[in-house]
Amino acid sequence: MPVYRDEAIVLRTQKLGEADRIVTLLTRQHGRVRGVARGVRKTSSRIGARLEPFTHVDVQLYEGRSLDTVTQVEAIESHAAQISADYGRYTAGTAMLETAERLTPEEREPSVTQYALLVAGLRTLVAGEHDAGLVLDAYLLRSLAVAGWSPSFGDCARCGVAGPHRAFSIPAGGMVCPTCRPPGSASPSETTVTLLGALLSGDWPSADASDARDRREASGLVAAFLHWHLERGLRSLPLVDRSGR
Repeated sequence: MPVYRDEAIVLRTQKLGEADRIVTLLTRQHGRVRGVARGVRKTSSRIGARLEPFTHVDVQLYEGRSLDTVTQVEAIESHAAQISADYGRYTAGTAMLETAERLTPEEREPSVTQYALLVAGLRTLVAGEHDAGLVLDAYLLRSLAVAGWSPSFGDCARCGVAGPHRAFSIPAGGMVCPTCRPPGSASPSETTVTLLGALLSGDWPSADASDARDRREASGLVAAFLHWHLERGLRSLPLVDRSGR
């Protein structure tokens, strides 16, 4: 059977039988793949610890009919210990992994940009230079943009008239002018809209300077925007620690 090698982030694992594990990976060149890692739950396994969520690996697999088989694993970066040690980082990181899986619905469909975005997001989360909730919201906005659903926080999302505007419509795709504003639109504060734009563009000095109220309002809008496009919410998102501790 064809053998291939790729870099990957471990998204999820689940038990199989008494000693095996099914591993879901987001790879650089092959998109999202699922593989069986034989015997990794045995205490004698040399690769079991390398196949944990949040781990960046170099992995070799051979193709199977429904599941590939993992044959070799080398750790590139192991983020699991640092992320798991802090509840805020852990819940934010778990939501990032779930988002990456949901936004790559077709197996073996290459998504290099989503892969690179997740690698960078996990590194930023581990570095601890920014609040974990901000890192998560920045990742969610950018991953949606890569998937083709980039929100507009300046010009009107419907007619393109220059902003700033006061209304935010999720179905319309972002901020809307008074003429295009549909019923039920939200009215976020100007500083919240500025924060959302900073998270999308990577303006960390502006994002870090935001206050708690704007962060809460921005997180609610990001979650609603994500829910709309995924058609159902993330299971992990309600568990995210937004206390900023």
